Amino acid sequence: MQKFDKLTAVAAPLPMLNVDTDMIIPKDYLKTIKRTGLAKGLFAEMRFQDDGSENPDFVLNKPAYRKAEILVAGDNFGCGSSREHAPWALLDFGIRCVISTSFADIFYNNAFKNGVLPIVVSKEDLDKLMDDASRGANATISVDLEAQEVRGPDGGVVKFEIDPFKKHCLLNGLDEVGLSLEKSEHIDRHEQRFAEERPWH
Repeated sequence: MQKFDKLTAVAAPLPMLNVDTDMIIPKDYLKTIKRTGLAKGLFAEMRFQDDGSENPDFVLNKPAYRKAEILVAGDNFGCGSSREHAPWALLDFGIRCVISTSFADIFYNNAFKNGVLPIVVSKEDLDKLMDDASRGANATISVDLEAQEVRGPDGGVVKFEIDPFKKHCLLNGLDEVGLSLEKSEHIDRHEQRFAEERPWH
């Protein structure tokens, strides 16, 4: 899993409430178990019109936001069904961080496990960051996971809380496999001792 420590990037505003996982990645794109190739499905029903052409009004289709790596979103982001494809699609598109006042629990945990940082802020701070993100090409926001800070283009700082274990995993790029491999010496010693004590197994 890719490490996350600091990120300075364009932030796209998505001031919608209750963006669910069906909106993030529609069911038509769930046939794969690969984590790549899902960028085309991200917000597909909002990004594309019925004839397959781009919807020019959708934020990620606007020239200033095509390379956005941060999403500033409305309350209750990631609600709905528990599909891991949602953070996969965000990551494949290039979005490494989503900022909101609240997230659905399953999406929140899946995001961390896949290298996407979900940041919870107050309504007041979200309003400031949404305003920052609405500045088009000047909507550059900096996220510092170690310091637990988000810095706007005018230098304003928003602090955020995060579970220390989740923070450790993201800073070190550790998914569940990586966490297990961190203990490989202990696992090897245990297996060797087990073999010596029970040679008949």
